[in-house]
Amino acid sequence: MKKMMTIGTASAAILLGGSLLAGNVQAGSHGGGDLSAESVAKMIEEADAKRKKAASVNGEWRDTGKMLKGAKKALDAGDLKEAAKLAKKAGMQGELGHDQAVAQQGPFKAPSYLKY
Repeated sequence: MKKMMTIGTASAAILLGGSLLAGNVQAGSHGGGDLSAESVAKMIEEADAKRKKAASVNGEWRDTGKMLKGAKKALDAGDLKEAAKLAKKAGMQGELGHDQAVAQQGPFKAPSYLKY
């Protein structure tokens, strides 16, 4: 029963994350109206901190680092909207990756057909 709840929780987190990541990111979604280079840089820093937190429990998702690199590149090019969008997605992946890794911690029980 506990195993089913863990699987259900992880599945719900993945589905919720996918629906959040698929949505459009509004320019002012980080708590204000207009974007500035400073606010976008702060978003990128926060997203990187979330990525590191996920990595600390072996939960970093594959594309999070790529998104952060893209966000930094977009910021350097002056495309604040794209940089904010990528930073938001990377931050969400960091949060969800951490939550998923923590939810799936526990002793590994190999199936009976595997011999260790």
